[in-house]
Order: sequence, then C-alpha cells, then structure tokens
Amino acid sequence: MRKFLALALAVALLSSCSTSTKKSADGAQSDIKLTAAGATFPLPFYNMVFKQYTDETGAQVTYGGIGSGGGIRSLGDQVVDFGATDGYLADDKLAEMPGEVLHIPTCIGAVVIAYNLPGIEELKLSDELLEKIFMGEITKWDDAQIAANNEGIQLPSMDITVVHRSDGSGTTQIFSDYMTKISEKWASQVGVGKSLNWPVGMGAKGNPGVAGTVSQTSGSIGYIGSEFAFAQKISMAKVENSSGNYVLPTIESISAAAQGDIPDDTRIMLTNSSDPASYPISGFTWIILYKEQNYNNRSEAQAKQTVDLLNWLMGDKAQGEAPKVHYAPLPKLAVEKAKAILGTVTYNGQPLQ
Repeated sequence: MRKFLALALAVALLSSCSTSTKKSADGAQSDIKLTAAGATFPLPFYNMVFKQYTDETGAQVTYGGIGSGGGIRSLGDQVVDFGATDGYLADDKLAEMPGEVLHIPTCIGAVVIAYNLPGIEELKLSDELLEKIFMGEITKWDDAQIAANNEGIQLPSMDITVVHRSDGSGTTQIFSDYMTKISEKWASQVGVGKSLNWPVGMGAKGNPGVAGTVSQTSGSIGYIGSEFAFAQKISMAKVENSSGNYVLPTIESISAAAQGDIPDDTRIMLTNSSDPASYPISGFTWIILYKEQNYNNRSEAQAKQTVDLLNWLMGDKAQGEAPKVHYAPLPKLAVEKAKAILGTVTYNGQPLQ
C-alpha cells in the first residue's frame, strides 16, 4: 500500500509541476519548492491559489490530489511539506504520528448528492430517503417513497446505482459523519470513516472519479465535492437540513453551516448544522503540518515558506478566490484561530514568526 501511495503521489506531483522559471516580487529567482498531497475535495481551490502564490512569490508549490487518506499517510511518512484532509485527525490517529500535527482550515465546502436522471432537474431527498437509498433498501427511482417526497415529478422506472469512493477519503468522512447524525441505522451498521464497508454500490477513485461515473451512468447517485458537480454540470439534490428545510449548496448556505463556535484546534465537523439556512453536508477542509518543522532534512527556508504560504491562504485575497470555485471563505473566527496555530510552529524549537 505504501509503495502504491508513493507511486500515486509521484505521478500526481509530476503532473502538477511547472517547468517555468518563477521570480519573486523583488525580481530574485526563488529555488524554494514545497510539495504537498491529500484531499481531492479542495483540489480546484488549491490548484488556483497555489498557482497565484507561485506567481506572486516565486516559491513553487506542487499538490497531488491523492485523497485525504493518502495525504495523512504522506505526512506520516514525512515525505511532504504538508498534507491535506477533509476529515480531521482524531486523538488516536494524532498519537500515531511521528510529531505533533496541527490543523489549518483553508475554506468551507459542500458534499453534494449528485444524481443522473435525464429530464429530472429537481429532486428533494429527506433524511429517511438518504438512509434507505444509501443502505440499499430503496432500489428503484419510481419507488413510492421517493415519489411522495417529489410530487409532480414523473420519476423513471430505473434501477438506482449508488456510487461511492473507493479510496480513503475525507469527503467520505464528511458524508458518513452526516449520515450518522441523521440515521441510527447508518450509525450502528456503517458508521463514520474515510473508508467504509459499503452496504451497496460501486466505488470510484477520488472526487473526479465519482463525478465521472455519475455523469456517465444513468440512474446513478453519489456524493461529491460541489465544484466537481458544478464543473461537469451534474444535477444536485436538495437535501433536508435539521430545520426541515430543503436546501441546495450555495455560498450562503455553506457559510451558514459554520456560524457557531470553533475550538482552538479547529477540529470540528460542521455537518447537520442547527442554522435553518444551512446546507447540512458542509465541512471545513484542512491543511495538516508538523508543529516542529525540522524533519527529513527540510531546510529552515522551506519551513518558513510553508508558514508564509498558509498565512497567505488566510488573507483576504486568497479567501476571496474561494467562491469562484464554489467554496465558502473561512469565517473571521476560523481565520483568527488558524493564525494563532501558525504562530506556534517552530524550527529547531524556535518560532518561525
């Protein structure tokens, strides 16, 4: 598995590397290169802002979208400058890492329920329907229970094909965290995790893989990061939130999910928010890094550049880019807590800022 992940990371990073020479704002050529890997959920945002950072500073940032599980393992193996995940590391996982790991939220995204039903432009899915579809208990689109929740819509007599992630995925963790909150049956039989024993369905790798499978398979339904659905023009269901409202993912409804208290370490799931305007399958996505940056022969310049990049991501310019690819900017409280965390990062025990 580790050999496979190493190969996948190398391929992903090679495909994202730029061969052009970059210069910093003062005209001096920069030879600092940062390597990162992990979640595909925020990949469109990271591709955009990392390129902007390189253009502004000359520091090259290459990011491989290999899934949250791969990002965590890559950081654990100390082969990247930072990892990325949509599901925070629990205490037991943190204890297994070779050094203290910090979580820096970068934006808020939605996991959408994407479907492929030709001619059906609107679909409402309740908690009960989501449970029964993803548990394999409802198998036909014209089932009376779906029809009763979607009056006036002529649903086809077509088999339901559930599509889920085949790799370790923070998107799966967000989705399964939500399902556990709305379904006792899901909580007891499937649970929360980056990888699950699925009761039904077919697997696909990464958000791009699930999006591609849903877009090419009539009768399919799956969960994917919102930008991948928007980019491929895949239909998205309105999902029932905790107030009983059926909501589509928008910048406003995603932002509403984060309007609450945030712990100092920022490790919190935003699913099933009590805000009546919220889209219920929303979540932070995090960059994870070691508090002590001197590992695996990394230079102090690399460590400082890593912190500089993450502070830049907290700024108004980078956060202002998030809505362009259907992510919500961080709330002010999250930015403040992320900057406080970055202030604790060290190299040889000495603060980097």
